[in-house]
Amino acid sequence: MIRVFIGYDSREAVAFHVLSHSIHTRASQPVEISPLLLSQLKDVFHRENHPLQSTEFSFSRFLVPYLSDYQGWSLFCDCDMLMLDDIANLWSIRDDRYSVQAVKHKHEPKEDIKFLDQPQSKYEKKNWSSVILFNNARCKALTPEYVNSATGLELHQFKWLNDDSLIGELPTRWNHLVDYDAKLPPEELSLLHYTEGGPYFEDYKDCGYSDLWFEERDAMGYSGIR
Repeated sequence: MIRVFIGYDSREAVAFHVLSHSIHTRASQPVEISPLLLSQLKDVFHRENHPLQSTEFSFSRFLVPYLSDYQGWSLFCDCDMLMLDDIANLWSIRDDRYSVQAVKHKHEPKEDIKFLDQPQSKYEKKNWSSVILFNNARCKALTPEYVNSATGLELHQFKWLNDDSLIGELPTRWNHLVDYDAKLPPEELSLLHYTEGGPYFEDYKDCGYSDLWFEERDAMGYSGIR
């Protein structure tokens, strides 16, 4: 079973469902998908909303090893994504030499504001944590107590590992930053990340690869008006 956790934001509910659909319909192995809803994490997650926090799952993602009982592997993905590949191909890249694996972007956004007038934070290892393969037994530092109290940079820059050599690198095709990374044919990409704003927002409906997102949404039997 491929175990997946997807960040859930009440303002991007449709994004969660479209991403889930894109994963399931392309998967060649059984997949278990769990949304990280804050309403379901009240017993373990008590952080107050931070002024620089742009999504409801900014910090709850780091509870994934705890929610997995620190056993096996789990994959975390932001919700503003679209899977174009068989997730089993990503799952096969797991490497027990590492505690986590991520695409090691060199992302330096120029804008200060992104979707829904949210602040665009700029820091080292920006967007590394948007797709994480967790080797759960090696992430026991991520207790609920730590996740509730650590700073945002301590979490998103993987300072809890105390050693960057424990961060394995994933191919860039597994976290392509739409309209930041050089545009490539869809067949050369595996996971699109609409990080500045997804096509489900009016202001970003014509962003790169938006046609693929709308095709996926419509394939779900969506009956609304585009």
